[in-house]
Amino acid sequence: MIAQGVIDPVKVVRTALQNAASVASLMLTTECLVAERPKDEAKNGGGHEHAGHGHGF
Repeated sequence: MIAQGVIDPVKVVRTALQNAASVASLMLTTECLVAERPKDEAKNGGGHEHAGHGHGF
């Protein structure tokens, strides 16, 4: 880690935890959040279709 410029790994962890706590407090105190809508999954139950295979299905 020192070769990559990280001198004090404890400071890195502490800063990451502080930033995470800051984001969490903003999420708890805000009136609304903007997020991406989840993508629709396949509606056929995850199986494969038999149409076009010529197997008589």
